[in-house]
Amino acid sequence: MYLADYHTHSTCSDDGHNTMTEMAEAGSAAGLDEICLTDHLDVVDWQGNQVYAHSWSETAAQFAAARQALGARIKIQLGVELGQATEDFDRADRFLDDAPPLDFIIGSLHNLSWEHGRKDFCTLTEADEGFARQAIGKYLEEMQLLAQWGRFSVIGHLTLPLRYLNENLGMQMTFAGFEEQLRQLFQTIIPRGIGIELNTNRGNTPLPDREILKLYHDMGGELITLGSDAHTPNFVGCAIRERQQLLRELGFSYFVTYERLQPVYHKL
Repeated sequence: MYLADYHTHSTCSDDGHNTMTEMAEAGSAAGLDEICLTDHLDVVDWQGNQVYAHSWSETAAQFAAARQALGARIKIQLGVELGQATEDFDRADRFLDDAPPLDFIIGSLHNLSWEHGRKDFCTLTEADEGFARQAIGKYLEEMQLLAQWGRFSVIGHLTLPLRYLNENLGMQMTFAGFEEQLRQLFQTIIPRGIGIELNTNRGNTPLPDREILKLYHDMGGELITLGSDAHTPNFVGCAIRERQQLLRELGFSYFVTYERLQPVYHKL
């Protein structure tokens, strides 16, 4: 069984706590064959502020140090989690054009729409079902715009709002009722060779969960990565084995890793 964690964060992310070397060491200790470091590359930050510049120097230095320190113990790939590219696709293009050679790009949305304040979903404090459903609808509309742009490998944690609505606010929201938007999204990405991530959510409810994974599979989707979303070493590799089993149960035959933005298939 090949094990890869394709969503991890180091101190090159504002919310990271450990170096790339420390995260890769944790991956090796967890029995992973491969890890991809996917630090945040945001066009809008978690408070809704515009980001106009990004420095790659620390990323390049830490990545080189991690590869040197770990040697052949674990394969280490360089990726990014590109957040809120929909805000300004030209700026997102510029950020990516300036990047060192990347193996993998996660396309993510973390923030509410402008009419809802544009801050990260994590800032929500009130459990309001009507508001939550409206916010999810807007989130999926923006995700469709991101998919049509398409300069990324996979959609990250497709059902991200549920992490904060359910885990933080104690709600029991799902994406039920949004199936048509999900179908339109998959109709956009599948022919373009864009995949989705099965985010293990650090051992909590996977993002997305079974029903949406099945829809993606039934519509012909094949490109799927697995990532823990670890921001600390203790979560690196978390629930990767269990989520591989979930994919097998749903009929998937392979998961993918990436090499210079090209998918590499691994038998489940």
